[in-house]
Amino acid sequence: MEELFGDASRGGEWAAVRLRVDGQRIVAADAPGLDRDLAGLTLLEAAAVGGETLAVDALANAIGPAVAAPPDPARVAVAMSGGVDSAVALLRAGPAAVGVTLRLWIDPAGPDAARACCSPSAVLEARRTCHELGLPHVTLDLRERFRAAVVGPFVRGYAEGRTPNPCVRCNGAFRFGELVAFADRVGASRLATGHYARIVERGGRPALARAADEAKDQSYMLATVDPALLERLWFPLGGQTKAQTRAEAAAAGLAAASRRESQEACFLGGGDYRAFLERAGLASAPGVVVDESGAPIGAHDGYWRFTPGQRRGLRVGGGGPLYALATDARTNTVVAGPRRALARRRVSVRGRLEPGTRRVDAKLRHRSPAVPASVVATDGGFELLLDSPAYGVAPGQAAVLYADEAVVGAGVITAAA
Repeated sequence: MEELFGDASRGGEWAAVRLRVDGQRIVAADAPGLDRDLAGLTLLEAAAVGGETLAVDALANAIGPAVAAPPDPARVAVAMSGGVDSAVALLRAGPAAVGVTLRLWIDPAGPDAARACCSPSAVLEARRTCHELGLPHVTLDLRERFRAAVVGPFVRGYAEGRTPNPCVRCNGAFRFGELVAFADRVGASRLATGHYARIVERGGRPALARAADEAKDQSYMLATVDPALLERLWFPLGGQTKAQTRAEAAAAGLAAASRRESQEACFLGGGDYRAFLERAGLASAPGVVVDESGAPIGAHDGYWRFTPGQRRGLRVGGGGPLYALATDARTNTVVAGPRRALARRRVSVRGRLEPGTRRVDAKLRHRSPAVPASVVATDGGFELLLDSPAYGVAPGQAAVLYADEAVVGAGVITAAA
């Protein structure tokens, strides 16, 4: 027998839940404000009980770290963000689905933290969707672990003169590992998410592939997910458009049908990343902008405010537009030049490559088109020789390689020439 306790507060109000549990079954509950008595329910069943918001928050905090269940081939864990995509993924997952939302760290000074996919309001919306369908919802409070695994490396990357992509790091090194571990804990055979991507068979093994809707494809952001996890993953929206997703949610009467998109880089809370970095300790410091020969041509307030290909913020004169070409963290220097000087044909990457791969389409930024390239494996990664030059290639960004729509390689750019 053990005791579980959870509490929650908001706007000066407070609620608490205390449970006596034998294994996974609740023997007695002191839980005012809920819709029903919890005695006799399993923890997973209790996660589907509604009630007053603070009371349900407290119950979720009590249950989250402890809930578990034996394996059930029909059970699907569904990652819930509170938006329409995850709501429809939940619909598709069937009557044995379990919703799970990760509570992640968000900059408290961000101007629009409520739109983040991991905010307190997103947790409430995700829970509401699950409870509308009579399904359990579990919240995992991973704020400090996320801050250490994703936010810290993001800040350090800029401090060292790189341009990291926190969303790729989050999915590849943090989020999916935590979600699959939760699926294991509650006995779910699969993990579903509302991402727009597909899983296809390639060489007898599952492989990540582009979504049918090119405008919504999220395979770039998911490309560093451990391939060993793919056999457990399911992306039910990968073959349809966003409009079809909204229509499906509306037809089911879900409130999520009209919700706004959540933002990327959720921990910024809707703010500019430069303002966040300054709050995180990267101090403004006057430095010199130099041309390709090293001659001073202007000034700046900090090398970490610039990434290759950037024009905004460069206080330089000249006869034509100039772009940031590179930064030097040691000397607090920004190198600027014309667009032609941004051209890169050879890109070195630390990451993984499918054996035998020779020709690929290489995507070097999330919003940039893929470039045909030859690829050669190296110790710890691969090197790309692009058929045509790419512009604004930045160390720290992700390089994702495609062949026949499938991801065949991915990693972090270390150098480009």
